[in-house]
Amino acid sequence: MYVADLHVHSRYAYASSRRLDLGELSRWARLKGIDLLSAGDLTHPGWMDEISAGLTDAGDGLYEHGGVRFVLGGEVCSVSRQGGRSRRVHVLLFVPSIASARSLGRELARFGRMDADGRPTVRLSPRDLVHLAHGVDPECLVVAAHVWTPWYGALGARSGFDSLAECFGDGAALVAAAETGLSSDPAMNWEVPSLDDFTLVSFSDAHSGPRLGREATVLEGEPGYAALARGLRTGAVASTIEMHPAQGKYHHGGHRACGYRAEPGGRPGRACPVCGGGATRGVADRVAELSGRRVRTWTDGDGLVRGDAGRPPFRRLVALSDIVSEAVGRGPSSRAVREPYMRLATELGGELRALVDAPLGDVAALSTDLIAEGVGRARSGRLIVEPGYDGLYGTVRIWPDDGA
Repeated sequence: MYVADLHVHSRYAYASSRRLDLGELSRWARLKGIDLLSAGDLTHPGWMDEISAGLTDAGDGLYEHGGVRFVLGGEVCSVSRQGGRSRRVHVLLFVPSIASARSLGRELARFGRMDADGRPTVRLSPRDLVHLAHGVDPECLVVAAHVWTPWYGALGARSGFDSLAECFGDGAALVAAAETGLSSDPAMNWEVPSLDDFTLVSFSDAHSGPRLGREATVLEGEPGYAALARGLRTGAVASTIEMHPAQGKYHHGGHRACGYRAEPGGRPGRACPVCGGGATRGVADRVAELSGRRVRTWTDGDGLVRGDAGRPPFRRLVALSDIVSEAVGRGPSSRAVREPYMRLATELGGELRALVDAPLGDVAALSTDLIAEGVGRARSGRLIVEPGYDGLYGTVRIWPDDGA
């Protein structure tokens, strides 16, 4: 098995860290324990020049830098009018060669500027975008990105559709998987029958190194482009790694400007009760609207959440830097947090292993008993969560205010 994070951006993408070059990506992938990373922003000509010079061809449709495997991938924003509405849908595209990536960029440049943003906007419907990409390279992999995001998800409340079949039309057969996004988890998606024919995956959508791996997918087999394509299309997912969905910035509905957060079922898409303006509808409500069944879930002895839908399990994690930060009472970027984080990630084989299965005694020996207690509490799901809404991330705490 291997850990893959396939929704990543470069320093050429809007709102991304200016430090996010290949060296930064590979360094953080090693610290996180990620085996396969998307190179990100495959359509941007400046970034393609950098990765063409910096990546080594591994000979199997993947590339290598700093001991980390990379697949050529990126995110594209499709803009069109369908069904009398303006639609903005984000799609992930992957190809097995730099030549194909450059050809794809040239074709998409007919419909939008490729050098304006690492995630370009093109005047194409999702259906036409998929067919164009497969026309450039029949081996192109397509994943519907963060499908529930209100404005940019294929199933989003603001500009989305009621199914991926409606969104992609006859191109839906070419969509290998659906990314659940930060504001939902697989269990929520298991209740939506229209997603039954799509592999569910989770990735970080990282715009900086420390955000890599906050969500990821554990795939069966060995890394390689053909194996990756086969695995996504046939659902060869061992498990996924998730943030708590309430930590996502669209989990609940509400209106951030007024500090109004709606509870699920409170019809938040109608109006903000404070100002009367439009409120953003939350992912939890949108999932409930499209769901067609209830799925029973439980957590097994390994901390994996399973369900009677027969889908691959998942586990919820809290970022190690957040646990250390709360334990020491300092900000995540402070030296008091950075030093124990680096020690744990380096000595225990990566952040993901430290969070999932490293003995708590080893965690304590490399840090403090309190940090080890925090890791243990996070593993057992003993968390205090304040849900996110309308673009504001939720918060997760390990310890209650009274220290109990």
